[in-house]
Amino acid sequence: MPLPAIFRPLFDFALPPRCPVCGLTVEADNRFCLSCWQQLHFLVRPWCDACGLPFAFDRPDDSRCVKCLANPPDHDGVRAVVRYDDLSSLIAMRLKYGTRLGLAKLIAEHLQKFVVQPSSNMVIVPVPLHAARLWRRGFNQSVLIGSELSKYTGIEMSYNAIYRCKITPPLKGMTAKQRQRIVDKAFALRAGARSTLSGKSILLVDDVYTSGSTSNACARLLKQAGAEQVLVFCWARVINELETG
Repeated sequence: MPLPAIFRPLFDFALPPRCPVCGLTVEADNRFCLSCWQQLHFLVRPWCDACGLPFAFDRPDDSRCVKCLANPPDHDGVRAVVRYDDLSSLIAMRLKYGTRLGLAKLIAEHLQKFVVQPSSNMVIVPVPLHAARLWRRGFNQSVLIGSELSKYTGIEMSYNAIYRCKITPPLKGMTAKQRQRIVDKAFALRAGARSTLSGKSILLVDDVYTSGSTSNACARLLKQAGAEQVLVFCWARVINELETG
């Protein structure tokens, strides 16, 4: 239930809004302090049309990096808010491990800028957790982000279009080939998913984009169900120093 306006000043005095990174008092909820804001590496164009890798110099919007030209991904692009680093990772980790579930709203607020023209042809699909992991954790951070993005944009979210049918170990520290091998056949389509996804533009929501293995596995399924386009929406994108645009 929303807090009555008459009590809001008292509530803010007792529990003032704080920067989600450093805890410094800020002017409103889900706002960064100036120092943390300046240290975040927000991703803007120009970037690779296929994987969202930022380019160092201006290029046409449909340009692709060398890696994507040689091995195109199964999805159709990545829209990430920030570069994954020590600072931005705190937001993802605090949401993922349940200490700050409200950060889903912060992430969705930034992601909505990538939705230029919301339409009934769009469907939000969160990357699923395996049922056993969901039971232990109690929530799926991608569903939380997707739900908030749906509220901001009015785009319908499909919770059950795809599901994770195989438990996979944590992928952190693995190579791209190892990740791809592990997530292969880890997802499946729900019964009736084709009627929901056919001809649609899918916003595939996740917290972090690393190698693209998980996103590609999901994108292949979504396109098998008739999706016309799959765009990956996430808070942060990992960018290796060896990657160049």
